This record gives sequence, structure tokens and C-alpha cells, in this order.
Amino acid sequence: MILAVDCGNSRLKWGLHENGGWRKTGAVPLSEMGRLEKSWRRLVPADKVVVANVAGRSVRNRLETLFARRSMVPAWVKAKRHECGVTNGYGRPDQLGPDRWAALIGAWSILRGPCLVVTAGTATTVDVLRGDGRFVGGVILPGLDLMKRSLTRGTAELPFARGRFSAEPRNTADAIETGCLLAQAGAIERAFATMEHGAACVLAGGAARRIARHLNIPVRLVDNLVLEGLVRISQDAVK
Repeated sequence: MILAVDCGNSRLKWGLHENGGWRKTGAVPLSEMGRLEKSWRRLVPADKVVVANVAGRSVRNRLETLFARRSMVPAWVKAKRHECGVTNGYGRPDQLGPDRWAALIGAWSILRGPCLVVTAGTATTVDVLRGDGRFVGGVILPGLDLMKRSLTRGTAELPFARGRFSAEPRNTADAIETGCLLAQAGAIERAFATMEHGAACVLAGGAARRIARHLNIPVRLVDNLVLEGLVRISQDAVK
């Protein structure tokens, strides 16, 4: 049994994986990590723990304390040059975030073919994975809500309000929502236009469904893409 933990910029997702499937999953905001101890107390102890953390040292310290209380010894993922069939094209492989690396491995384990790997969270990452398993690069842009907040912070009168997508926005909230959604979709579709024939787009993250309906490309939504990749990394380490 594997406990996989994806600690992002604003929330932590986790899943207990056994016999090819998810036995239990959960998520908490980083500000409420204290809830994890109660949630994990009810779990059957995991044989292995694997973590992708991009939230910094203080969050890692808090997790290490939680793991120690349950006598767990986590494996902290770092991107490598080669792992689980994926080749990392970064000049310095370990500069690639562990969450992006795990997402690439998760996507490769699902499709085994060319795909654009997109995670839409606090930031949106758009990564190109070739049909031979080579990650050849990608881009990072502000996530959907971060885009909206930047308008609130950088202007005097634009509010942070949940608008609705509209082909012809006629109020400020709808104009902001539509503009930010189109910016996300446009970046993804422009990257997809460079992909080899037969490619698909794998889309994950908290804003994935909001963005997916505005894409005119083949899309596969995967709820736990980083966690899937972490499980594959943990399993591969045993071989």
C-alpha cells in the first residue's frame, strides 16, 4: 500500500493506493494541514510514502512531523534525467518541479504516447511529452484565479468576482472571467498546435474542468494525475 502526497502551492492532495486503485483520497488547504493527522489516523498504515512538495521547507517540516508520529519514512521526489520511461529534457533535471515531473510520469503511464500535460492549479503548467517519452519543455503561467487576482491587485476598480463565461461579456465580472478563461485556453491550444500527429491533451488540477469546456482539442481529464505519477515512481523504485 502506497500513500502518495502532492503538496502544491495552496493545497495538499493525498491518496492511499492499493491493488491498482485508490482506496481513499483527500485534500486540504495548506492553512488547514492540522486536519491531516485526524484523517490519517483512520488509515491502514502504508507500506511506502512518496511526496512531491513545492510548498517550501516549512511545509516539509510540518509533514515530516506528521509522518514521524505515524512512524512513516517518506521518499521526497526530485526530478531525474530518466525515470519510469520518461526522459527529462531540462538542462539541469532537478530544476523541474517534482509535481510537474510526477504529472509527466502519470500521463506517460496512462497514454504511452505523445501528449500535452497540463496542470491547472495556482499556476498553470503546459508541458510537451513526445511519443518516445521525451519531455522537451513547457511553460508556466499564472493560474486562472491568480490571473483574476492580479487584476484586482493591479487596478483601482476591477473587483475579484466570480463572473460567467460569455461570448459577449456585458459586465465587468463576466469580462474578467471570460478573458482569463480564453487566455488559459489560448495558451494550451497554441502549445498543442506544435504537437506531433495523434497527440492528446491530459488536463488536471482544480481549474481543469472550468478550462476544458473551452478547449477545441482532444482532452482527457485526470483527477489525480500527480498522485498517479507518484505511485508509478514509488513502484519503479522497488524494481
